[in-house]
Amino acid sequence: MITDFERIEKAILFIKEHFKEQPNLDEVAGQVFLSPYHFQRLFKDWAGVSPKKFLQYISIEHAKALLKNNVSLADVSFETGLSGSSRLHDLFINIEGMTPGEYKNAGESLTINYSYAETPFGDVLLASTQKGICHIAFTLGADTALEELQGRFPNALLEQKTDMLQQTALEVFKGNLGNPGKIKLHLKATPFQLKVWQALLQIPTGSLSTYSSIAQSIQAPKAQRAVGTAIASNPVAFLIPCHRVIRSTGIIGEYHWGTARKTAIIGWEAAKNDIVSHASA
Repeated sequence: MITDFERIEKAILFIKEHFKEQPNLDEVAGQVFLSPYHFQRLFKDWAGVSPKKFLQYISIEHAKALLKNNVSLADVSFETGLSGSSRLHDLFINIEGMTPGEYKNAGESLTINYSYAETPFGDVLLASTQKGICHIAFTLGADTALEELQGRFPNALLEQKTDMLQQTALEVFKGNLGNPGKIKLHLKATPFQLKVWQALLQIPTGSLSTYSSIAQSIQAPKAQRAVGTAIASNPVAFLIPCHRVIRSTGIIGEYHWGTARKTAIIGWEAAKNDIVSHASA
């Protein structure tokens, strides 16, 4: 008897192989012999997104690869199976929060201020636009950190300059345990990533959560792997507290900036939170 996982695996492979045909829900559901309604619910439980959204993700990744090779918008639309450039435009706005032209320009005309600062857990590079903090990373070296920022925004104008947004963000590192969620952020992400990062911001300082708990909180209980990928792609260290997520076994788990650093941050936050709790008692 075919299992639910095997059905989803088959559906995912079908979408990946036939995305240029832009199959609808009925067509994909028919491949795994389920009603569209049942398939829609099953797919979202396992993948964390609807079949339509998954198709959009596959389509846009193909479109992004073509745009990076300077393929025209009309040709990208055709090669992605979309009926015209207007649909390509809508797809990018919906998924990337920018137009295809803006993506192709990779941040051109965007000015980003960046600076380096010391924290209890090592030096960081902070970067911000007029809209908010767009990047924070612990550094292994100034050159490496800057290269990572340039890789994220290859055509942006980078200026080494400290601004109020960065100074406000640094207050959290100094032990000011106010709500980091109130700090303005300027993020480029998929709706699923934003949903996961928003869930991270709900974890209280000094507390921990698990990948399964995060998946449950965003109503995608079987999408733990997708949740883990979204957490690992967090571009704003510490403020978006991906360090507060551990494995359900209690193991600290991996961290983009090192497991030892993650352990130290968790301990520091717990101690700070304990001091605050006793002071207010």
